[in-house]
Amino acid sequence: MRYSKEHKQETHARIVKKASVRLREKGAHGIGVADLMKEAGLTHGGFYAHFDSREALVIEAFGYAMDRSIEHWRKKAEQTPSDKRLAAIVDSYLTPTHRDDPGHGCAIPALSAEIARESPKTRKAFAAKLEQMIEMIAAQIPDVPRKTARKQAMASLATMMGTLVLARVAGNGELSDDILGAGREAVLERAAMAKSGGKKPAGKKAVAPARH
Repeated sequence: MRYSKEHKQETHARIVKKASVRLREKGAHGIGVADLMKEAGLTHGGFYAHFDSREALVIEAFGYAMDRSIEHWRKKAEQTPSDKRLAAIVDSYLTPTHRDDPGHGCAIPALSAEIARESPKTRKAFAAKLEQMIEMIAAQIPDVPRKTARKQAMASLATMMGTLVLARVAGNGELSDDILGAGREAVLERAAMAKSGGKKPAGKKAVAPARH
């Protein structure tokens, strides 16, 4: 049976979407092509009608997941005053909900350790998306030079993502919640210090960890 171009595109998108969830849940090597195709309701034999290789699917799935994160941050920023946008993104990222649902969360904490061992082509694709994330966060940091905002965005992302990894390692109890709270406080305190010229704002209160 010959399918239309639109049908093929829809099927391709469905495979990528399903794969992005399963890869974040199980890791880049935790699930095979046959299982990924089964998730999408297709046979293993149809895989190469859509992708040249497993690597090609992995790259697209990573890109899809990271694009979703960027779009989520963009929408969050649009709904928030400019001086509170970074805090809104951090607060939405370092949550028990995100910690407990890696399949629908940020791809970097879920997969970065594996990506570092992938092929140069995969790492290059991943790095390009990471660059977009950095620029997105930097754009939410007002009243500082672009170079400073970019540097702060890198530090913020590194802290956010490292915090999420540690929180997941710790499970979902009090220690894990405390790690999330400490990460939020670290990012936002650094942002406040950068804005004030390196001086810690007087009377700043610690951010209490969320309890669920």
